[in-house]
Amino acid sequence: MRFIPSRVHGVLDYLIGLLLIAAPWVFGFTGGGIAMWLPIVLGAGVILYSLFTDYELAMVRVIPLPMHLMLDGAGGALLAVSPWLFGFADQVWAPHLIVGLLDVGAAAMTQTQPGTWRVSGALSA
Repeated sequence: MRFIPSRVHGVLDYLIGLLLIAAPWVFGFTGGGIAMWLPIVLGAGVILYSLFTDYELAMVRVIPLPMHLMLDGAGGALLAVSPWLFGFADQVWAPHLIVGLLDVGAAAMTQTQPGTWRVSGALSA
């Protein structure tokens, strides 16, 4: 059931990217290592490939939206399991798991075709 419009997903992409970059400082796990650097790298990656995705909020539309959604799902899954996969769950796990699962869910529920803009600026299907 894909009910999230691509434009809404685009807004979420940039917000999640920024949240991931800021997460170590916001949630207090700035001690270095993979626990800190994985969300930063994934957040920067989300912003970067969002700028090149074939949807309304991109600068250059070259990455097909279904490929973007696969990247979101894979990155979210990696983030969600990373505390146990990389052995830092005894230090921090909730932000990684929660944001990772939200990213997987958003990828699974987003429409796979970008909307189009009307002259008024409203999104249409």
